[in-house]
Amino acid sequence: MRKQEVSALLIGRFQPFHNGHLEVIRTISKQCDRLIVGIGSAQLSHTFENPFTAGERHLMISRALHDEGMDNFFLVPMVDINRYAIWVAHVASLVPPFQDVYSNNPLTRRLFEEAGYEVRSAPLFDRAVYSGTEIRKRIISGKEWEHLVPKGVAETIHEVHGDQRLKDITKEYSREVTI
Repeated sequence: MRKQEVSALLIGRFQPFHNGHLEVIRTISKQCDRLIVGIGSAQLSHTFENPFTAGERHLMISRALHDEGMDNFFLVPMVDINRYAIWVAHVASLVPPFQDVYSNNPLTRRLFEEAGYEVRSAPLFDRAVYSGTEIRKRIISGKEWEHLVPKGVAETIHEVHGDQRLKDITKEYSREVTI
C-alpha cells in the first residue's frame, strides 16, 4: 500500500519569478511531498503588471527549480474566470489533488477555507526588495535587477527579450513609473 502523499498548492502571478518566490517554494516544499505551483492570470501578458506570458513564466519557474535540484513540483497555468463562487472548483479541476493551500491573499484564503481546504500563510522574504513590481521598475529604468531573480529567470527574460518588451510597453507612461 502506498503512503499518502501530502500535496500543497501555491498560486501566484510570478511576474517575474524572483528570489523571494524561490525561498517560499524552498520552505513549502520541506512541508509537503509534492508542490503544485499555479501560474495565475495565465491569460494576461504584455502589460506593465503582467509583462510575461504563461509559457514564459512556466519556463522561468521550471528552470529555477531544476537549477535548485527540485523535481517534486507541477506547474499549471491558470486562466482567471472572475466568478468567485466556482473559482476553487475551477482550480481543483486543473491540478493534481492537493490538501494544503499556501496564500497570503485574503480573497484566495477565504475561498479555499470556505471550500474546506487547509490554508496556510506563505512565508514572506524581504518584500521591499523581492517584489515583481520593484523588479519590473528596475528593468524599465535600466537599474540592476538580475541579482534579484534566479539565473534561469534572468536568462529567460533576456532570451524572450522580455526586458525590451517591458520598456516598450511602458513608454507611454514610463514617466509615471518612478523608482
